[in-house]
Amino acid sequence: MKDLYNNLAFTKVLDPVSLANGGSMETVVDLADFNSAVVIWHCGISGAANESNYWTCTLQHADDDGTGSAGDYANVAAADVLGVTPASGVVFTMDDESDEDSQIYSCGYVGGKRFLKVKLDEPGTGPAMLQSAMVIKGHGLDVPAI
Repeated sequence: MKDLYNNLAFTKVLDPVSLANGGSMETVVDLADFNSAVVIWHCGISGAANESNYWTCTLQHADDDGTGSAGDYANVAAADVLGVTPASGVVFTMDDESDEDSQIYSCGYVGGKRFLKVKLDEPGTGPAMLQSAMVIKGHGLDVPAI
């Protein structure tokens, strides 16, 4: 049996948070020493998802500025992610409560930047929806021999 446990690192990005009425939360994940990542967005029940009440998950990335900190962030492009086609960095949009809420969404990050910013937004005027995010880092440079 192959060892997956020692080849992944789990990073809590955003604890479950309730976002409504233009609310947003963001955090940065340092991908140093890893060559891949999966971003997971877990949506709760929206209650009223539609054209004006919707939630998004945006990804941006940045290189190391030479000091171990992030340089300027840019939105991820289609070549940087797997499983989605981003628009202005938005990789997931939840705007249909009957088909899209209470789901787990995921995409792979294959861009070559060190820092990944994950941002959750409710850009409309909608009610609160509980949501959280996680990043699983893979293909580590320093993992146990198999």
